[in-house]
Amino acid sequence: MAALKEMPFARYYGSVDATPLFVHLANAYYERTGDRDLVEEIWPNIEAALLWMHRYGDRDGDGFIEYSRQPDDGLVHQGWKDSDDAIFHADGSLARGPIAGCEVQSYAYAAWRAGAALAAALGHTEQSTDFYGRAETLQARFDSAFWCDDLGTYALALDGDKRPCRVRTSNAGQCLAYGIVPSERAARLAQTLLAPASFSGWGIRSVATSEPRYNPMGYHNGGVWPHDNALIACGLARYGRVEEASRIFTGLFDTAMYLGLHRVPELFCGFPRDPGEGPILYPVACAPQAWSAASVFLLFQASLGLTIDGIASKISFVRPWLPPFLNEAKILNLQVADANVDLAVVRHEHDVSVKVLRRSGEVEIVVVM
Repeated sequence: MAALKEMPFARYYGSVDATPLFVHLANAYYERTGDRDLVEEIWPNIEAALLWMHRYGDRDGDGFIEYSRQPDDGLVHQGWKDSDDAIFHADGSLARGPIAGCEVQSYAYAAWRAGAALAAALGHTEQSTDFYGRAETLQARFDSAFWCDDLGTYALALDGDKRPCRVRTSNAGQCLAYGIVPSERAARLAQTLLAPASFSGWGIRSVATSEPRYNPMGYHNGGVWPHDNALIACGLARYGRVEEASRIFTGLFDTAMYLGLHRVPELFCGFPRDPGEGPILYPVACAPQAWSAASVFLLFQASLGLTIDGIASKISFVRPWLPPFLNEAKILNLQVADANVDLAVVRHEHDVSVKVLRRSGEVEIVVVM
């Protein structure tokens, strides 16, 4: 189909978010491993990615990254929701580009902060200061342009006329994961995301039932995506909303219990959860799929407040918790720089304990309750 140009998935570069996520990943890798040599090797690529964000990704100089289809046969939408009808207004009309997606701005915010941290690590002080400043400016502009107080959430996107798409979607939840949301907004956003219109009982729908294009069998307009939910849960935990994050983790765990090999698919339908009934599968969802398979690790990491500092050789657990279905978990052969450890995490009535089963090499383990 790609060879016959029925779909643009041969050599195609219509992705608005791959570039900022590359920078974010580079910093995450450095924090995890302390591999300075690789950071120095790819620093020109990191600089090029940040330059693209500033010069080419921000098409009109308003501080936001936008996309629009250039060739007639390219994708209309170039974020993770790439269906033709995925970006729309409150009256159901389709948004016209260039489009600035809310979650894309959170990726950009994380990328500027990541670039600043990496520049500082390499001794590029002036660049680091500049990148941090761009992140702070973007955060302020984003909150002003995207927040919809009456909806209790961020607009899905800004269209080509800078009109906000005032609809409740899961995209706003991803903004929590990358830290762009001011702390005073987190509780309100969490309430919106976990309300019955968005949370099906199995997970958070890509579009809330209150919106005109909601369809429980819609690919990006009502289905539940595990990777999307894992990012939202991670974001909720980041802002201390562990109870809400636990509801998402539990919903996805319960979903897996109904599936063959407990294999969570690309997405499933957004129908409400009925007592005694399992989730309704999306007919042509990919299973297995990489980012759905990976979601369990992010959910687990979020629940434990787990961070690994490969530079200082330190493992931290900040306000760790385990969801009701999980009383104990073991982490075996966790490598940190030249050391590795085995850990046991046990849920008690009011807290969680972390026990070191085996330690090889120098590594510090910190638990903050």
